[in-house]
Amino acid sequence: MEHPPAIKARYSGLLPQKGWPKRNYRFWRHRVIPGLLSRRAGVVSDPVHHPPGEGRVRVTWIGHAGFYVQFAGHSVVLDPNWARFHGPMKRMREPGLPLREIPELDLVLVTHAHFDHLHKPSLRVLQARNGIVVPKGSARLVRRLGFPEVHEMRTWDALAFDALEVVHTPSHHWGARYLHDTHRDYGGYVIRAADKSIFHCGDSAYFNGFREIGRREEIDVALMPIGAYESPSGRDVHMNPEEAVRAFSDLGARVMIPMHYGTFPLGNEPHDEPVERLLMEADRLGLSEHILIPEEGIGIEW
Repeated sequence: MEHPPAIKARYSGLLPQKGWPKRNYRFWRHRVIPGLLSRRAGVVSDPVHHPPGEGRVRVTWIGHAGFYVQFAGHSVVLDPNWARFHGPMKRMREPGLPLREIPELDLVLVTHAHFDHLHKPSLRVLQARNGIVVPKGSARLVRRLGFPEVHEMRTWDALAFDALEVVHTPSHHWGARYLHDTHRDYGGYVIRAADKSIFHCGDSAYFNGFREIGRREEIDVALMPIGAYESPSGRDVHMNPEEAVRAFSDLGARVMIPMHYGTFPLGNEPHDEPVERLLMEADRLGLSEHILIPEEGIGIEW
């Protein structure tokens, strides 16, 4: 199906770039196979059930792109993925929180239909009184997962659930779950409640749309992807750490929490490189005090 012009302008395409056989050999030889032979690191922590104080937000990284976000009177989970494997790729670090101890939420939000973001076994366990939010074209994928409502959003759509507000933002990526279903949209979300706002970028390469998001939305905490930038396919689909810092600056957000690194081996970059490069770039630009790097399962209040 042909993309609408608004989506086509930020669509990464599906075809690999020249040199992909060599990159894929390196990926399997140096990332996938060693990962299968190694023990998972990390620990699982009990969730903090009491809400943060008035006017504050607690952000707990579950791993990969998954977060448990608690406002004073509301809570959401974004891109939940408790999978032990992503296809042949073994999870390298334990999920930070136990799936079955997550209390009932207001909402679950999924940024796009890729298997590492829309993980059906995890979604079937979570309970959310207001249902699940997905981009346009993905509602059918989640209708039978037990949620009371499914909310499908186009880019820049807004929803309100009492004092909890959600805006669906654009990204430069692609949304197909399989090769043939390229009609599915993709993007991120701004979630606002109790005078605090969280931006979850979803997956994205760097693009000028971050400036537009920053012009439209006031953002306190930006959850930004920094890994899988050495893609075996060679496609322009993820930001490197320097681009993530640039995007963070474009957004005008107050603090940045990195994600999408260290959980599954999805790129050819060394395991520890994304955070090292992030800290070096933040230091170079005088932004170090705006970068917060949590351990999985340990909530950060802001």
